[in-house]
Amino acid sequence: MEETKKHSLHAWILAARPKTLAGAIVPVWLGASLAWADGEFVFLPALLCALFACGMQISANFINDLYDYRKGTDRTDRLGPPRACAQGWINPSEMQRGIAVSLILSSLAGCGLLPYGGWELLIAGVTCIAAAFLYTTRFSYLGLGDILVVVFFGFVPVCGTYYVQTQTITADVLLVSLICGLSTNTLLVINNYRDREQDAISGKKTLVVRFGEPFGRYFYLVLGVLAVLLSLLFSNDWHDIRSYLPCVYLLLHIRTWRTMSAIRSGKRLNAILGKTALNILLLGVLLGIGILMQK
Repeated sequence: MEETKKHSLHAWILAARPKTLAGAIVPVWLGASLAWADGEFVFLPALLCALFACGMQISANFINDLYDYRKGTDRTDRLGPPRACAQGWINPSEMQRGIAVSLILSSLAGCGLLPYGGWELLIAGVTCIAAAFLYTTRFSYLGLGDILVVVFFGFVPVCGTYYVQTQTITADVLLVSLICGLSTNTLLVINNYRDREQDAISGKKTLVVRFGEPFGRYFYLVLGVLAVLLSLLFSNDWHDIRSYLPCVYLLLHIRTWRTMSAIRSGKRLNAILGKTALNILLLGVLLGIGILMQK
């Protein structure tokens, strides 16, 4: 593998963790799909939502990289992908500047949404920024990360994207938000499942650490199954084959889970991380297509 040069573009790309952007793009796509289906789609606010979501995801990744390094969580026995600060690719002071830049750019995109959603969006934006810091510094150590994922990768972006185009929220939007949050949480669960032993040593009380390996394994499976069952409930047309598009995701999710169950531990679980991200992206695309085709 080619050596990563300090403070290089490659180092910053690795720190941004592009694979995680699926969790930012999918909820915006779903919110926009719902707005389109209701005849309310507006391109510019949808684009600004996507830019804000991606910027906040990158900011959160930078924050996670820096503060886990400072807490000593990223030790030499780390199983996940290498972190920029821990590897010396980016020093902490530069990472702080990177966090500031990414948050400023995200905030500029968010400010562009004010004419569409009103000044109350400032509260939502500040809450998103606060959550990005609190997840790494506190909530993830208390086992509350799963709740944050459902809220900030489900309800906030899906509802927010829909609201800035329609100025309202519907029951369908709330249901799709829950589907999105549950499926995206599988990404956090596989991370926590892989790192359960190291997290226990670091005092990081994730749900997998609290309840054990079998819980983590089946929690991953159940989240995907629930997301698909709710997708079928959302479609509410048992005679239309398009209602069953999310079942394609379910087959792949179960296949990924079986591979995860066979591996159980070690760095080989990193491959499951990539497959999980692709599965989430697929579910989002299929559900969005189903929304566009049915309404």
